[in-house]
Amino acid sequence: MPDGDCVATWNVPLHAQVHKVEFEHGTTTGKRVIRVDGKEILRRDWMFKLVGKENFKVGDMKCVINVEALGTFAYEYSLEVNGKTFNKFKEEQNKKLQSWETTIAGQEWRVVLDKDSMEVWANGKNIDTA
Repeated sequence: MPDGDCVATWNVPLHAQVHKVEFEHGTTTGKRVIRVDGKEILRRDWMFKLVGKENFKVGDMKCVINVEALGTFAYEYSLEVNGKTFNKFKEEQNKKLQSWETTIAGQEWRVVLDKDSMEVWANGKNIDTA
């Protein structure tokens, strides 16, 4: 579980699901932790350089978290997905994907239609519609 240094959170929409990316940054130690859907995928406990980039993947998407100094003890955190800013990526995904969330027989469902490929995904599984 996060220990209080979580400085940024993004919800990254992909075919299968929306992935929650959390970033912890210890501004005195340089510690960096990245979690995707609650699972820790990167940890650096002690770093002298407090700014820089951290590369990782969400599914098959290449992601980068940028840490930039805004002043003496202020930092800005941004996410890139497949070489695009998070906002640009999310905008493109919103145009490409149509998604619905519903409850059927007491079970939560997320159904996604990829408008380009006409693939249908339900709760992260590609559904054969042919």
